[in-house]
Amino acid sequence: MTLDRSKAPEFLIPQDIHLPNPIKRTLPNGVHLYFIPTPVIDAIRLEINSETQNSSISADKKLTSFFTLHMMMEGTKSMNGNELDDFFDFYASEVEVHAGFENNSIALITTKKHFSKVIPVFRSLLTEATFPEKELAKRKSQKALNISIQREKTAVRASQLFRQQLFGQDHPYGQIAEEADVESIQRDDLLKYYETSLLINPEIFLTGNVDAEELALIETYLGSLIINKDNNPAYIFENKPTARLYEDRKDALQSSIRIGCHLIPKSHPDYHALTVFNTILGGYFGSRLIKNIREDKGHTYGIYSTIGSLQGADYWVIMADVQKAFVNEVIEEIYKEINLLKTTPVSAEELEVVKNYMIGNFLSTFSSSFELINKFKSIHLAGLDMNFYEDKLDFIRDFKAEDILAVAQKYFLKDDLIEVIVG
Repeated sequence: MTLDRSKAPEFLIPQDIHLPNPIKRTLPNGVHLYFIPTPVIDAIRLEINSETQNSSISADKKLTSFFTLHMMMEGTKSMNGNELDDFFDFYASEVEVHAGFENNSIALITTKKHFSKVIPVFRSLLTEATFPEKELAKRKSQKALNISIQREKTAVRASQLFRQQLFGQDHPYGQIAEEADVESIQRDDLLKYYETSLLINPEIFLTGNVDAEELALIETYLGSLIINKDNNPAYIFENKPTARLYEDRKDALQSSIRIGCHLIPKSHPDYHALTVFNTILGGYFGSRLIKNIREDKGHTYGIYSTIGSLQGADYWVIMADVQKAFVNEVIEEIYKEINLLKTTPVSAEELEVVKNYMIGNFLSTFSSSFELINKFKSIHLAGLDMNFYEDKLDFIRDFKAEDILAVAQKYFLKDDLIEVIVG
């Protein structure tokens, strides 16, 4: 059969999607391991994810977990920082760390060929890090400078203040790091956190060409780690009427806008409809906010809305950098577009465009095993499984204009929305 290249392939929307849940194993120390095998790819990614212990850390020590994680590669009892860098480079491997509000992670990316060589050294980062004073001083200097530079950026400052307004300045999620917080960090703080709080309720997420040999090595080196179990508080957030926060920057050429609110957990029946509402309003380049404020009025290069992910309940925010003279007009247009979605059903034509975009974008996020395990991790931490994504595809394929009207009217009340302007 000859392929006719003058005709585009037929467009088909998949009727369903079957995503396998990872294989679950339990290591001797009780740590759960979730594993998606990919035998055709010789790369291996192993991530240890643990809960961030916020409740026991004083406000002036809020950067303890950040420095602890980022200092682990600066030296162990058997290798200094340069030797660790050279070792992982030689074996085509990489170590990634992430310090978050709810979870910390340390990940190893390597090859099947070199896994047996690097896993013992990777373990040593978790048990033998030394946190040398000289390197800590350098890290502190770099972090303090970064904080100073970032504070001058209106977009960064607006996001910080929005987070503070959303969660409260006394809540760990709402705290803003200052240079004084960097100065307060001492080596003893890192050692204490490392020994007592680094591995709180850890879980391992693994993907790659892994067979019985690699699994045995993981059990040997990670199944003997000493872990800590703790019950972090379950935070409950509520939307409360809040006055607009405006931080004037007389020399700024533009103003950064943040408008948003707390939402619902991923397990809620309305959640998928909220993701569609967000997409229509500002979640893609054909959104209503882009067409109105960028294309029609030219007040910004970009404006978009997004749903931020938390384990207990997600939050929603609109972000834009606009010309200072048009801030109030842009905010009025934002509320105009929200109100239209609350009062006027989306047309059949727009529904079709959004459905096709969301389905294509949704499927593209499962293009590799590494993305698949990350997708699993994000909903697993919210207490869900892969059925979440199958349900999401079903909803996107079949949603109606009435579904969008309902969630717009229910969740996007003007008195609930926080407004922050910097510039």
